[in-house]
Amino acid sequence: MGRRGRPRGFDRDVTLRRAMVTFWERGYEGTSMSDLTAAMGIASPSIYACFGSKEQLFREAVELYGATEGDKVWRALDEAPTAREAVRQMLRSNADSFADPATPPGCMIVLAAAGTTKNDDVRAFLAERRRNMHEAIHARLRRGVADGDLSADADTNAMAALYTTVLQGLSLQARDGAPHDTLEAIIDGAMAAWDGLT
Repeated sequence: MGRRGRPRGFDRDVTLRRAMVTFWERGYEGTSMSDLTAAMGIASPSIYACFGSKEQLFREAVELYGATEGDKVWRALDEAPTAREAVRQMLRSNADSFADPATPPGCMIVLAAAGTTKNDDVRAFLAERRRNMHEAIHARLRRGVADGDLSADADTNAMAALYTTVLQGLSLQARDGAPHDTLEAIIDGAMAAWDGLT
């Protein structure tokens, strides 16, 4: 049976990546449909036909961000030999990404929420993604306790909250123009606090 309708005249993956970068630069509320059509190179009817709505497009862009930009973070948490090294590598890999001149500065998940006051669903969606990061760090710290490289007395929830906050702060610093060496100095300070927390 033949396909119905005209074939799509654009590469969906390429246009989704362009949308991701636009949302990353401007946030959800700060990105207009005009911004998206200009960045993606397709008309708004094609965006709606392919992605459903601005919100659905945004959700797909966030998923793409997690699968591409976030992948090295998850690898650091999974593969580092100790909890301390996992947290250090996670922060460093983020600092490298946040300061990469090839992409917008900072973290899309943190920064896309700025100004998102009109759409409760988007705000909740982004908050859930940020909680997932806290949970991933917390799980790695609990694994460190189980492995014996982190004291059983350590308050792993408080530590996860601290290092999640440092991670989010690095994103804001990068967006404000902090250079990579400043981000590294922040990480050094945060890791110096490790022994006092354990």
